[in-house]
Amino acid sequence: MKTLTLLRHAKSGWDAPVARDFDRPLNARGHKAARAMGREMRRLGLGYDLILASPAVRVTETLTELAQGYGGAVATHFDETIYLAPVETLLALVRDADDEVERLLLVGHNPGMEQLALLLSGGGALHDQIAVKYPTGALAEIGFDAAHWRDVAPGEGRLARFIRPRELAEGLGPGD
Repeated sequence: MKTLTLLRHAKSGWDAPVARDFDRPLNARGHKAARAMGREMRRLGLGYDLILASPAVRVTETLTELAQGYGGAVATHFDETIYLAPVETLLALVRDADDEVERLLLVGHNPGMEQLALLLSGGGALHDQIAVKYPTGALAEIGFDAAHWRDVAPGEGRLARFIRPRELAEGLGPGD
């Protein structure tokens, strides 16, 4: 069985004076949300064999705060192709993962995270929640009855959880 977890970066600050979107940092709510998500991931016992992430500042800051909440460093492989990647690129990255990896965490941006979650999951209440909104800082976990990542196919995954920051602490929602 393979488990794919999709994490959208936490809330970023649009008022930060940056020259490029890539350099946009988290805002105060984003920092708080990422730490809260890290604590929740630790509480649930979530762990990963491989973490692939966009190198954008808002993603790297999300992972730093996530590690603080989780209680340890989060070893990550940064891949520029994840930055604002379309769903086809993200799916190709998943399918190219080494089969020794059982639990893969992919950290990136919308609309890709939302579209990949919807594409791979087979429906149900959590699927419907994602279809309404996949907010910043949200995490979706999808399980597959597959021995190889290359066999991950649309509609064949089972959504095990969809966690939004607003469910973890006051002041983290609603909003994008």
